[in-house]
Amino acid sequence: MTFNQIKYQDPATRTYLGSPSLLRLEGGDLLATHDYFGPGCPRNHEHEEHLLSVYRSRDDGATWTNVTHVAGQYWSDLFAHRGAIYLFGVSQQYGSIVIRRSEDGGNTWTHPRDESTGLLFRGGYYHDNPNYHCAPVPVLVRDGRLYRAFEDCRDARWGVGFQSCVISCPEDADLLDAGNWAMSNKVAFDPAWIPGGWPALDGPGMLEGNVVETPSGEIWNILRFHSAPVVGKAVVLRVTHDASGLRQEFLRLIDFPGGMSKFTIRRHPGTGVYLTISNNNTDPRCPNQRNVLSLHSSEDLVHWTHCRTLLEDDLGVEWEESVRKTGFQYADWQFDGDGIIYAVRTAYDGAHNFHDANRLTFHRLKL
Repeated sequence: MTFNQIKYQDPATRTYLGSPSLLRLEGGDLLATHDYFGPGCPRNHEHEEHLLSVYRSRDDGATWTNVTHVAGQYWSDLFAHRGAIYLFGVSQQYGSIVIRRSEDGGNTWTHPRDESTGLLFRGGYYHDNPNYHCAPVPVLVRDGRLYRAFEDCRDARWGVGFQSCVISCPEDADLLDAGNWAMSNKVAFDPAWIPGGWPALDGPGMLEGNVVETPSGEIWNILRFHSAPVVGKAVVLRVTHDASGLRQEFLRLIDFPGGMSKFTIRRHPGTGVYLTISNNNTDPRCPNQRNVLSLHSSEDLVHWTHCRTLLEDDLGVEWEESVRKTGFQYADWQFDGDGIIYAVRTAYDGAHNFHDANRLTFHRLKL
């Protein structure tokens, strides 16, 4: 398989690579970030995973150089806003919601010391509530405001503990000032949403939402749905913001390719078509399958079509071994000229398993 490798991590370190994010800067450089997880990775004073690394490419993704490391920034996305770039996520696994700004292309970053410098919503100590969680997901700009999805994982119970929330801020405000941000109600998955006739689900939960504007102008939060043994579903919450405040409410379940794993949805600025890069399930026996990564499109956010397969295992191993050991997952991507650039958390050729990625890889796609 041919790819440009941003970072390799020897699995013997018991440290793995997660949460890729990718951004092209105004000057043309590419910036990428990821964090670290696993029993061997760096920990903070609460014994939590918390470290993020930043990389730059000056040759359009052919080679990458480590720029810096950022402690206390996790599960974060890069985005540009009004001449600056930001890192937006949480302070650690199940931490506080924090945001940092860079005015020099990612070389240095602000420190979220308090509510005036990027500490937006405080989490509890270690696994005390609230336990804020997210992934590198898009920031929506709509009607003069920014919107982004998070979750509060109550009692740090993965799956059933997740409660979805959305936060919002005026786009012309200081994004580092917590007083400018509002948070919606927190919505937990309700088993009553499960259609009749479905089998019993293994710890159902919704997480890693994408806040998107629909063709009709509504705001939806489309979330990954841990629905095993059922596959290919997502949860849609409607987001409203008016004089009464910021709110979410359950709208529907939809068929969504790759809904069991993290995905990113963006809308093409020219055609208005929505695209996602996700782990479409090709083997219903394997609900956690991530050894296939594909591009899908939709005109209405409800009906999705497979466009092309982007990555699949070519190591020549038995299928069961491939499903266990290979993962092309958590892709973060951006429109770039007449194509797409994307970064992938990659478990390939030597990884302990599909989840514990040993590589961060960079790819491009012509549309």
